[in-house]
Amino acid sequence: MIVQDVEAAPQTLICDAADIFDLPGTLTAIDATAEAIPDPRDLRSAVVSLLTERRKAGRDAIAAALADHPFAAHEATRSYSWLTDCLVLAAYHTATKHLHPRPNPTQSERLALLAVGGYGRGEMAPQSDVDLLFLTPYKITGWAESVIESMLYILWDLRLKVGHASRTIRDCLRLGAEDFTIRTALLEHRFITGDAKLCADLGHRLWRDLFRNSAREFIEAKLEERDQRHEKQGGQRYVVEPNVKESKGGLRDLQSLFWIAKYLHRVQHVSELVALGMFTEEEFDRFARAENFLWAVRCHLHLATGRPNDQLSFDLQVEVASRMGFVDVGGRRAVEHFMQAYFRHANAVGELTRIFLTKLEAMHVKAEPILQRIFGRRRKLKPGYVEVHGRLGIADEAEFLSDRVNLLRLFEEGLRTGLLIHPDAMRLVTANLHMFDNEMRDAPEARKLFLGLLLKHGNPERALRRMNELGVLSAFIPEFEPIVAMMQFNMYHHYTVDEHTIQCISYLARIERGELIEELPVASSILKEGVNRRVLYVALLLHDIGKGRPEDHSILGAQIARRVAPRLGLKPKEVDTVEWLVRYHLLMSDMAQKRDIADPRTVRDFAKLVQTRERLDLLCVLTVCDINGVGPGTWNNWKASLIRALYRQTRRAMEGGLEALNREQRGSEAKRNLRQALPDWDSRDIKLETTRHYPAYWQGLHVTAHVVFARLLRDLGENEIAIDLAVDKDRDATRACFALADHPGIFSRLAGALALVGANVVDARTYTSKDGFATAAFWIQDADGHPFEADRLPRLRQMIDKTLRGEVIPREAIKSRDKIKKRERAFRVPTHITFDNDGSEIYTIIEVDTRDRPGLLYDLTRTLAALNVYINSAVIATYGEQVVDTFYVKDMFGLKFHSEAKQRSLDRKLREAISAGVERAES
Repeated sequence: MIVQDVEAAPQTLICDAADIFDLPGTLTAIDATAEAIPDPRDLRSAVVSLLTERRKAGRDAIAAALADHPFAAHEATRSYSWLTDCLVLAAYHTATKHLHPRPNPTQSERLALLAVGGYGRGEMAPQSDVDLLFLTPYKITGWAESVIESMLYILWDLRLKVGHASRTIRDCLRLGAEDFTIRTALLEHRFITGDAKLCADLGHRLWRDLFRNSAREFIEAKLEERDQRHEKQGGQRYVVEPNVKESKGGLRDLQSLFWIAKYLHRVQHVSELVALGMFTEEEFDRFARAENFLWAVRCHLHLATGRPNDQLSFDLQVEVASRMGFVDVGGRRAVEHFMQAYFRHANAVGELTRIFLTKLEAMHVKAEPILQRIFGRRRKLKPGYVEVHGRLGIADEAEFLSDRVNLLRLFEEGLRTGLLIHPDAMRLVTANLHMFDNEMRDAPEARKLFLGLLLKHGNPERALRRMNELGVLSAFIPEFEPIVAMMQFNMYHHYTVDEHTIQCISYLARIERGELIEELPVASSILKEGVNRRVLYVALLLHDIGKGRPEDHSILGAQIARRVAPRLGLKPKEVDTVEWLVRYHLLMSDMAQKRDIADPRTVRDFAKLVQTRERLDLLCVLTVCDINGVGPGTWNNWKASLIRALYRQTRRAMEGGLEALNREQRGSEAKRNLRQALPDWDSRDIKLETTRHYPAYWQGLHVTAHVVFARLLRDLGENEIAIDLAVDKDRDATRACFALADHPGIFSRLAGALALVGANVVDARTYTSKDGFATAAFWIQDADGHPFEADRLPRLRQMIDKTLRGEVIPREAIKSRDKIKKRERAFRVPTHITFDNDGSEIYTIIEVDTRDRPGLLYDLTRTLAALNVYINSAVIATYGEQVVDTFYVKDMFGLKFHSEAKQRSLDRKLREAISAGVERAES
């Protein structure tokens, strides 16, 4: 309990107290108003009007001061709390002196007004709730009830979010015993005004009758509450849109530590934990800096939104970064620097929590983990280590530090024994990171130990994550430091760059352990056949190490890898392979997702770049781990089918020679497969079907699609439209096949129809037959990246039919659907358009890399159709808010676009269509 004279302003306000609220002057003004306006209802209205004006002036003064000093969070939260105190006191003064005067209240009419919860702690953000406790000695009297009611009406009319309770001391004890949330609120009660003795009696009874001898149950309850909160918020410290209050590493975690410390030691401030040996001075400093940063973020969030919003959504990350003074620098946006600072503070909160909880275990007020208690057999440890409360500790710190390589051996011993490292050992490591110098990094044993952490124990991610959190990974590989907690401001990446790297290595270890054979059969079989594990793990560790700089991160990363890989003990040939893998770690993903792998030239060009089977195997596994490590749901059957097809075709070409990728050979094989798939067709119909299509048709589709089109085209009239919709389970998409009389712009009209029903096109190809029909195959997914449910297919069919018959005009109908959500508008995606005449023998490849939105594909294809560009196929790769639409096209004479003037004209028209679409989508 804190008893203070709230009428005296605290010393730590963000600006002059008089600029925030003149309490004596306000009370005098209320008294004068009461003399002039005797009617209670009119008086209350006048008081609310006066307080509203002064509240606004106070809030404006605090907000202006915070804008000038964006990191003065402690002072700001105290200022908001003091402003609230003044408003509550003014309401109390009005109620007790003018609305319900009682100069000499009886013993039973005593009333104490207390702040509880965050308000009780004296920490408030701009939109925080005002939690009040009206304390009475016995059952509430009529006078006290009238005072409370009048006060609440005044506070509600001021638009304050008031949480309130009217209780006796006995009520508080009973309810606090039953409910830990109430108990926590009572732990932080603070006297505001009224009967001070009553408040003091409550504090005495709480500590004597409720808090004493109940620390263990309180701690367990708070930790269980924390675990549930983390799970609800996603369970990760590096969630891309964190909740600054509730997420892992957020304010609530720090507050939980303080509540536990207060419950145990009756401390009034976290700094007192230093004297108690719970934190070192340096650790307390980290606590204070993290707490101040998180409170600053929360205050700016509330001011930016004007509501109690604690979620750092993408659009608000940009706003808060600007408010806090972050700027674009070094090729990275201000918001990325801001979020890197946020995640580093969140990591510090996690580390401080670990230290604190282990101290509690040592005091025997927190139970050991249940698995440790059940399976708590002692492990045989190497000399120099001890087991402390089921964790790996250091026997003699001086002896441990006498050999610098022990700073790595500790993590090796942790993996070997399966023990978690004791926080005291972690503290020793972080305090001695300066011992990592070039001599230590080049020591053969240090290299061997580090590679052993990656390769020997089967779960390298555990050691890497702890090493990263403690700064050891960056100390041993200084080039890793810039990407620690580096956020990539987009909707594609779920994790920071360092966490993404560790997730990738985790996936590789899981594949090696045989846990993902069903989900990742190709990668699993490659590892089973055997690859150079040293090369693969080091390449995966370094593949994104060049991020965050203006240069291409693959090129810069390869240069860094050439320096780092030898330091890790790799041989020259292994270093060459690691460098190549880092340089081209996006090659397979790009080829599979941005090019038509049915075109033999795609596979041929890819095979020429990769050159060897060893590189193909390594690159395939690295690519699979890289995509899986982006985040949940990123890897799907569609991407799996593309990577698998590219790998198998390339391997076949390498083993059988590139001439195996022959266009005519593919066509003959496809026709033979069709004949076998249609055994009931007579020879005349089969001959008609196999001779009506051009070669591109036979090489571009699987036999299942050839069968569908054969049946759709059979006896199809000139004015008929045949549609087949089916789920392609192998690709995790719905395949939509269309057969109809050919006419210009058909690709665009189909794209428009699909956009109108909310379908995302992931692949598409159209062909014209020799007898004047068009066949088009689109692979589509719903908004969640899955095939369309069966009950949605009839509406899909109906909309397509109406659009193709001209009953619905996509250009008009799409306007209301083609919108970019507000929270997604903060992303910058520059438009890049390239023309490639070498990637295909027949077509020019136009690649459009730009901002994704529902109507984009329709806009692009409509523009191309208007320019008499024939689209054979489109491959669509989506990366969050970014999309790469690749079109295989010819001009109206069936030729490639070699003319630079024509390319510039197409580029200009496509950009105009993109700009007009974005303007429409954001309106």
